[in-house]
This record gives sequence, C-alpha cells and structure tokens, in this order.
Amino acid sequence: MADGVLAPSPVQNSFVRSPFSHPFLFANFSVAAVVLPYWSAASTQYLRRSCVTMASTHCNSSPACSFFVPQSSLKPSQQPSLLVFSGGTAFNCVAEELKKVTTRVAHVLPVSDDGGSTAEIVRVVGGPAVGDIRSRCLRLSDESTSEAIAVRRLLGHRLPLDASDAKSEWYRIVEGEHFLWNGVSRPYGETIRAFLAYFQNQILRRTSDSFCFSNGSIGNFFFAGARLFFQSLDAAIFLFSRVSQIPTESLVLPVISTNDRLTLGCELWDGAIIRGQNEISHPTAGFVQTVNKDCSSTIALPSRIKRVFYVSSEGSNLLHEIFPEANASVLELLSTVDCIVYSMGSLFTSICPSLILPGIGETIASRSVPKVLLLNGSHDRETTGLSASGFVTAITDALNRTYGDPHKCLQNFPSDYINALLVPKDGQIPVDVGCLAAQGIFRVIMVDSINDPKVGTVFDPNSLINALINLIFHSVEEAMANFNSSEKES
Repeated sequence: MADGVLAPSPVQNSFVRSPFSHPFLFANFSVAAVVLPYWSAASTQYLRRSCVTMASTHCNSSPACSFFVPQSSLKPSQQPSLLVFSGGTAFNCVAEELKKVTTRVAHVLPVSDDGGSTAEIVRVVGGPAVGDIRSRCLRLSDESTSEAIAVRRLLGHRLPLDASDAKSEWYRIVEGEHFLWNGVSRPYGETIRAFLAYFQNQILRRTSDSFCFSNGSIGNFFFAGARLFFQSLDAAIFLFSRVSQIPTESLVLPVISTNDRLTLGCELWDGAIIRGQNEISHPTAGFVQTVNKDCSSTIALPSRIKRVFYVSSEGSNLLHEIFPEANASVLELLSTVDCIVYSMGSLFTSICPSLILPGIGETIASRSVPKVLLLNGSHDRETTGLSASGFVTAITDALNRTYGDPHKCLQNFPSDYINALLVPKDGQIPVDVGCLAAQGIFRVIMVDSINDPKVGTVFDPNSLINALINLIFHSVEEAMANFNSSEKES
C-alpha cells in the first residue's frame, strides 16, 4: 500500500482541463456518461489489489482521499494512457506489471547507449543503439503460451563472457542447432533465423572490423539485423514487437527516429566535457563486464553534471554539438496521453537525453495532466549529493534547454513540468519538502518499496502502479468538479 502527503495548490498544482479532451473517458464526446459514476461502477466490477491513501501535509498523514482502481479487464479504449520517459532497465519490472492494468502505455527510450553488446554492434555496423529498446520490448512481450515463452527466452539470451565460447554458441544458434530453438515453431524460427543470419552476413562483410560476441544479446543481434535489412529503426521495432507479441496498444518508441549513430556528451560544472554515455554513467577499464552503476563502485565525477547534449559521431571534431529532432510520434502522444511519467533510473544519461529535444518541453508545459517524477531509491555516479529538488531542477533545466543555445531555451517553471513526486519508502535521496514547495510541487507521495540486492531500495511495482493510476483518477475528479462548477455558473 502506498501512502504519503497531499497538499494541492488550487492554482499551481491542479490537473484541471476540459473533460472533452480526456480520450479514455469521453470517447463519444458526451457528458451524458457521467464520469464519477462511470468509474464507481467500473471500480465495483473490477476490484483492484490495493488503494492509495493520500493525506494533507498539515494533518500528519491523516487520510485525505482514496480511490479504487479498475483492472485491465476494461477495454483498451477505456484504460488510462501514459507516456513514460525511461531507460532500458530501471522501469522494466514496473512495465511488466503495468500492462496488467493498462496496455495503453508509450515507452519513450533514448538511442545513445554505447555500452555492452550494443557498443560492439554500433562500432562494427553503425546505427543507433538498440539495447534499451530491445530490453523494454522483451519485458512487454507475451508469455501466455509455451511458444511465446520460448521466443522470449531465445531473444533474451546472452552469450558467454568468454569470446571463444560466445562465438561458438552464436554459430550454433544461427545454424538452428541450439536448444534455445526448442518450442519455437517453424514459421517463427525461420523468421528469427533469417534476421540473425542477415546480421551475421553484415558483420562478415566488415572484414576490417572483427566482431566480438562476448556477452552479446541475441535480441540485440536480431534487432540489428532487422534494422539493417529494412534500413529503418521504426520498421525494426515494429517487427520485433510483432514477433514478441507486444499488445498493439503498447508502444516502444525511440525518442529520435533515426538510422544513424547518436553519441551523448555532458558538460560538468567545472567546464569539463565527457563524451559517451558509458563514460558518463559507468566507465569501465576497457574490457567487457557487467554494468554496475552503484556510485560506491565507480570513480566519482570530478564535478556535478551541468547538462547533457548530443555530439557528432563523424568527422574530426567529435565534440561538435548537434541538434537532432524529436520523434514526431512522441510529440503527438505527449499531446494526448492522460499522464506523463519521468521514470526512475539514470537521471542524466537515461531520462534527460529524451527531454532536451526541441518540442518536448513545449508540449509537456502545455498539458494539464498528471506529470509525475519517480524518485530514485539511491544515488548513482550521476546524482551523488542531489536531493529531490535537485532532481526536479535537472529535469526542468533539460526541458527548458537552459544551458544550451540561448535562442532555443525556454523559461518555464518546474511546476509546468512536474506536479507530483512519488518517493520510495526508505529511499536514500533526501526529500526536501520546503524546496519542492518553492518549486511549486506540493504533491509528494510515499510509495511502498522493496530491497533489491543488486541496486538497493526500489519501488514496489504494484504500489507504484496504483499510485500512478490514482493520480490520474484524482485529476479526473478535479476536472469534473471544475466542469460542474463552470456549468452551474453558466
């Protein structure tokens, strides 16, 4: 169960908008289907697992309001819609549970990762990073049949760390002789093998670059083969989504729709520039190893991060800043979804790369829906020393493009981008409520957490999902109250 504080400002923090703009409530453009009775009936029919209690900051967590959330038995058109900015790992466990409540979720991911097997693919055959997208697609994939489970197991498989063993296993997979093909029917098998073989053919053609299969992801290789074949990242995502049977309402979107390589850079407050997402987030000693973003196990940054930006991957000046355009589909969805979420995860290398693009900040600021920041449970190399308000400032600066081209920056307030903060209980990030209030953020909600032995304190997925859905329902109640009030006045 989640609980916390709720002290809404009637002006700065309301979720009021015209109910006619609410797609999952007013699909027929009719006020006759009254909102609150509708949701009460749905809530009675579809009982949820738990409810979220919100309380006022001025009454020592005494209950202020509670809501019951309908389950995914609702038709897709009746389910709330969300857009989540995230990286490839931190939100994964939540994504699997969230699809049980609503499949109308757009997962927006960066394509600038340059670590792990993704780095090797980009080094040899070029193109955008596909690792984060592949990771999220797998988490959303179907598990309702034995074949679906077999396909997921195949595409989720990683080769051994030893380069020789990895190469040997890879050839057994491509040739169809590996046990991972057990349970995969001939049509599926031939489709998947075709793109794995195409990827193999492409790396063999690059005779000057020997490909290392160590710790390689079969899903990444399939994804890269599809992208190279179609010469389209969007087409590769579509194919992967269909092969892994992702619900059609669930979208996995690159924040930049490109077939080119993208490189991330960052500027520190001491003026230093770091090139490459891996070097910013979790630098390695130059050999293949599993990723560990724990700030206690990596060398600290010499100064805090001021901003992130995209840099050229070609030519002699590799620190030359470039300005790619946001995926048009992302901008379109931002204009229509019922809730916008900034996920927990690597703040500067997973979340901010999606926020700094032109049009993203403008669109988010124009919306009057829940805009929710999920606070990390612990610090990493990128955020050491930051409080909750520091996370808000970083996101605001990214969306405003504060430290980039002065002709392209915005002047919006933090509350234009974030109007609710969800905090995992027992988390290590200081929640400075006074500073958050000064930023115009008054909804600070504590959510149940669990201890992950690998990363420490994380959100309990079910409690987090209930908190998110209840924020949407609360916004609906406010919208209806505002609508009814205006009706009476008129």
